[in-house]
Amino acid sequence: MERALLAELLIWKEKSKRKPLLIDGARQTGKTYLLQELLGQHFKQVLRIDFLESPHMAEAFTGSLAPEDVLSAIELLMNKQFNAKTDLLILDEIGECPHAVTALKYFAEKAPHMFVAASGSNIGLLNTFPVGKVEQYNLRPLTFREFLLAANQPALINTYDNAVNSTAAHSKLFEKLTEYYFTGGMPEAVSCWFAMADNSILERVKAVSRIHADLISGYSRDFGKYSGKVDAGLIAAIFNAVPSQLAAVLDESVKRFKFKQVHERKSRYQELESGINWLEKCRLILRNYPVEGVPRSPLAAYKKDNKVKLFLLDVGLLNHMLGVSYLEIKQQSYEYKGYIAENFIQQELAALGIEPTFSWSDARAEIEFVIADQAGNIIPIEVKSGKRTRAKSLQSYIDKCAPIKTIKLTGTQGSSTIEQQHFVYPLYYAVHAVKKHLMN
Repeated sequence: MERALLAELLIWKEKSKRKPLLIDGARQTGKTYLLQELLGQHFKQVLRIDFLESPHMAEAFTGSLAPEDVLSAIELLMNKQFNAKTDLLILDEIGECPHAVTALKYFAEKAPHMFVAASGSNIGLLNTFPVGKVEQYNLRPLTFREFLLAANQPALINTYDNAVNSTAAHSKLFEKLTEYYFTGGMPEAVSCWFAMADNSILERVKAVSRIHADLISGYSRDFGKYSGKVDAGLIAAIFNAVPSQLAAVLDESVKRFKFKQVHERKSRYQELESGINWLEKCRLILRNYPVEGVPRSPLAAYKKDNKVKLFLLDVGLLNHMLGVSYLEIKQQSYEYKGYIAENFIQQELAALGIEPTFSWSDARAEIEFVIADQAGNIIPIEVKSGKRTRAKSLQSYIDKCAPIKTIKLTGTQGSSTIEQQHFVYPLYYAVHAVKKHLMN
């Protein structure tokens, strides 16, 4: 299973001096696999410590935190030698060992020649953090392109990478997109889906659904284990409310998150804020802030914390929590369920580093995403999940805000006509559209 982030990690490896790597991300997004299997194959040896699995390894960090002393203790505890010139040291679930987190500072300052990588699923909850002493990345669920890579169909990847616009390309890519809506991008679910390609569809669906159920159960257990001073019941209530509130709309845009009736004793943003922040720090939800009027850069200046849309980290988990069946997705009964497409686009944008995102609303008109390009121009992106692509909201935005260009993402093949201002792409080419018109 290939991960795009590996390219960045290999650049890190080739530096003459480097800070320790720190890979953040929700639980089960593939952090260990990325470091041990993908990055690790480029080293002579990998020494991996999992503080959750082997809490006794914290002994290596109880005395001196000088790199040479820590390594000596690790070698004794693991009965293995470590070569600083050729080997990779992985500190997995580092949040379980606060002294190991502190040690990253000393590895950065006193041993920049060493290859040290850490990961954790509760990095955002740490009380202390070596600011400026690590090279930090966030590993998310597989993107749609990574999903296509896992399918092991080179011709399809070539079609995707070249953004081919044809009937045949649309048929194949839209088929894979609907599969992705079901499986999502959690590595175990994707791996299972393709590993069982020769099994019956019922067996494949059942196996992936079981994985989704286990993942949701695991997150729910974490609420109690890592909630700290935050009410675990509040965290669970918000997490469970995100899918149900997303599903409250059909062909319309996702609405702002409603704070009432989420928790029996709390009904205002200030009362839910701690739970929302906890879920975001653990990478389980994504935020989108609606702005009004004529949006300008920087968009962050217009955001209001108590007016926010919340999305789930993974569209597959979203559909599982809502009980949307594989058959319902494949039969396109979801066509007017725009929230699925919107959650998908939110994930793709977050994977590009666009987080949080922003949207636009004015009276009854809504644009799902507005993004500033390199020059500070605000570009509207309208998302239409099905074949109905008439864009009254987009026209309203054009009339009131006069953008230099617009982007529409649809469930159709998109447009092959060369446009100078208004661009139409199929949903699965969202990343192409954003890179071409906003990031160049």
